[in-house]
Amino acid sequence: MATIAITGANRGIGLELARQYAEAGDRVLATCRSPKSAEKLNALAAGSGGKVTVFGLDVGDGASLAACGKAIGDAPIDILINNAGVGGGMPQTLESIDFDAWIDAIKIMTIGPFRVVQTLLPNLLAAPSAKIMTVTSQLGASTWPMGGFYAYASAKAGVNKVMQAMAIDLKPRNIAVSMIHPGWVKTDMGGPNAQITPQESASGIRSVIAGLSLEDTGKFYKWNGEIHPW
Repeated sequence: MATIAITGANRGIGLELARQYAEAGDRVLATCRSPKSAEKLNALAAGSGGKVTVFGLDVGDGASLAACGKAIGDAPIDILINNAGVGGGMPQTLESIDFDAWIDAIKIMTIGPFRVVQTLLPNLLAAPSAKIMTVTSQLGASTWPMGGFYAYASAKAGVNKVMQAMAIDLKPRNIAVSMIHPGWVKTDMGGPNAQITPQESASGIRSVIAGLSLEDTGKFYKWNGEIHPW
């Protein structure tokens, strides 16, 4: 049984990852901003036989990070999945963009994963060979030819670089770090016309994580296991 920490576990891909890991017999530390309103996550935890524990966590808030770290305690964490995210506001065009929402996107999706790792690093080091997977997007790849989405794309491009640097720094400490494009998923953010379901995306992400080793650290994957060009 492994211990899996997941941010943004109250809906979409994060919720499905929590469900699948719990069904596989793993212990899940599921975090979200507002546990009181996370009805689906709370229902999952209630029916998990103690496998899923819900914690409050706003990855953009230092006090919340400290409180969550304290609540988790010194339990070893085998896998950390940075999944928490925001859309960055709409529209995101040259003519019209919400700069406060853009700053929030950077705070949550670029700096947030760094702060989560910083907070939970003792737990990760306590595991024999921990893994960190950050859910990013193909919009953050310089090879992806698409305009607009300035806030979201820049935040994801930023976290890709953060994780690449972190992979180098944590390799000597026996922690593998990677990023993954989850696909265009039918979630609140992806919309009903997306290509794959949360179940398909989560299953693919779990498969990639299972095969991840120190030799793969720093790589950018697609949900189906293919390498994503940067």
